[in-house]
Amino acid sequence: MIQIRRIYDKSGSHNDSLCFTILVDRLWPRGLRKDRVDLWLKDIAPSDQLRRWFDHDPTKWSVFRKRYFAELESKSELVQIILDKSEKDSVCMLYGAKDEIHNNAVALKEFLDYRLGSFTTH
Repeated sequence: MIQIRRIYDKSGSHNDSLCFTILVDRLWPRGLRKDRVDLWLKDIAPSDQLRRWFDHDPTKWSVFRKRYFAELESKSELVQIILDKSEKDSVCMLYGAKDEIHNNAVALKEFLDYRLGSFTTH
């Protein structure tokens, strides 16, 4: 099972032994110690160019997702790390963005769900 959580969210424990935590942001969240996550996959995050272009603008969400999915197609080894880990453990992908709907972790989960065959449309 793959979940997503905001790393600053106080509800739920990021160090829960039942959840393998993976930070999926390119930049380390301010004010947090490195021992807060089990794995940091910064290279699975959107490229700096795409991240800066998107700038968490909801009006760019659809285009951002398409561009990010294209980037993820060339990062198959990193994608596979998450998929393999999710076969054995519950995985919690952590992100730092304030917007809980329009961020790279949400898009990445959609991409992974599609790969797992569990994609559902809203």
